[in-house]
Amino acid sequence: MNLECYDGMSISSEKMDEPRKFEMNEPSWWTLLKELLRVAGPLVISSGCWTIELALDRMFLSWYHPLAVGAAVQSAMVFWAVFVLPYNCIGYVGTFVAQYHGAGKVDRQGPVVWQGLYLAMLVGLIALAWLPFAQATVDWLGHEAQLRQWEREYLICLIVSALPTLVVAAISGFFAGRGETWAVLAINLVSVITNLVLDYALIFGHWGLAELGVVGAGIATVIAAIVSAMLALGLFWRNKYREYCGTWQGRAIEVALLRRLLRYGLPAGLQWWFDSLAWTVFLVVIGWMGAEELSATSVAFAINSVAFVPMLGLGQAISVLVGQHLGENRPGAASQVTWIGFGITWLYMSVVAGLYYWAPGIFVDWFYVFTSDKFQILHMQARVRELTCWLLQFVALYCLFDSMNIVFSSALRGAGDTVYITWMSAGLAVPVLIVPSWLAWYYDWGLGVAWGFATGYVIVLALVFLGRFLGGKWRTMRVIEWNYRSPEGGGF
Repeated sequence: MNLECYDGMSISSEKMDEPRKFEMNEPSWWTLLKELLRVAGPLVISSGCWTIELALDRMFLSWYHPLAVGAAVQSAMVFWAVFVLPYNCIGYVGTFVAQYHGAGKVDRQGPVVWQGLYLAMLVGLIALAWLPFAQATVDWLGHEAQLRQWEREYLICLIVSALPTLVVAAISGFFAGRGETWAVLAINLVSVITNLVLDYALIFGHWGLAELGVVGAGIATVIAAIVSAMLALGLFWRNKYREYCGTWQGRAIEVALLRRLLRYGLPAGLQWWFDSLAWTVFLVVIGWMGAEELSATSVAFAINSVAFVPMLGLGQAISVLVGQHLGENRPGAASQVTWIGFGITWLYMSVVAGLYYWAPGIFVDWFYVFTSDKFQILHMQARVRELTCWLLQFVALYCLFDSMNIVFSSALRGAGDTVYITWMSAGLAVPVLIVPSWLAWYYDWGLGVAWGFATGYVIVLALVFLGRFLGGKWRTMRVIEWNYRSPEGGGF
């Protein structure tokens, strides 16, 4: 069978994709649940692997020195405060691929990924200009001398890893958008295994290698990013994708398509950028309160990733399926799959929140292994451990509302409602999180007050995204070229 494309060309759906019929019959909840689990399973496992990598990486650093983990997390937050914008903009190719997939326009999938790859190469090369200013960046944070040294070393490694990391973002969007999430899992598994093995060897100097500490953790990150990018490119250029999806023939720069990607991708990236910047400022302010407060907060963030990051995989699956169903012109199915995803996420978050509140030692004790023979370090570890357990009570509350943040913002992104998400994230971050956190430090209100404002920020943002989703404007949105008009008034 042939399908008419936006440019008047016909493409064959043989072997790869059958053209989508725009039927108004909505699938059952059971069918949508199975569909969600099929797409989300590898993505959740992939995100879970990344969580394990992140937690073990910080656990190794906390074993190396109780304050080293705070330095590494601070550098990572500063790095992602900058690169989260291009990373999510480039990763937004997944929404395009999903809607092209739903509409049956498979030959447009490769070209849109190539636009993302060109952006990745441009940003990755520009990033190298940051290297001479790495020391000035960490000096601005105003931390202790030892922390600044570790922060600079780790930041340099993260900057070098930018290009391969962005390449992986673009190609992961291709496979996720098609619903072939096994490939995303494979790419991430290779990265996780490579990073953890090298972490163990380079941080502590095992297997005859030099003990490099924080630098070793950074080098492991760079090598893992390069290996996963090479694997991703190899999968992307497999013969079947080159033939049907234009993953090689579609390598030309298409100005119109690139503008469309930037039109929707930049707001999506800006949303994550504002959010990341807000949390980075929060972490910097906590660092001004003291090194122990910074380390406890960093470990609490790392432990929170146990709940948060795996559900990002489910959120990505919701975004993909919302995009596919809107491409099929079935907004009802998109709505139902979102509510199913919310139920799953909320149940998971509830279990984890209970453990955070009533049994924090299950998570915290992995980060504080008392192996040093120096009383000062042992005493410091004990204080930071106690502080971390207390902070997990805040995490237990706000992670319940994070289920709303993850699910409903993912659904809105899958539809293309990225501008609204960006304005809300930017508009709420300053008055609800950044300014109150600074006031808590300036007037010495204490760590608990700062964390209270952080919890309030998560709750407010969650309610705003829920309200937008219930409003229903997203149902008529599309990001791809379109000439079909829906009965609900959508289309282009």
